[in-house]
Amino acid sequence: MKQSEISALSTEALRDKIAHLKSAYDRLKWTHAVTPIEKPMQLRMRRRTLARLATERRKREIENG
Repeated sequence: MKQSEISALSTEALRDKIAHLKSAYDRLKWTHAVTPIEKPMQLRMRRRTLARLATERRKREIENG
């Protein structure tokens, strides 16, 4: 997910997206622990996407006071 796409999301959509991606990331992590996944770079990409979303959420919290 690109930064421009993240910025375009509403605050509520941002929260929903974070919750959804976090649960998907946790499932993928557990799956990888049991049986290695074919593309382990997926873990890194999802973790970084989550970080981008959380950063945008925090940025908005600071701006809104």
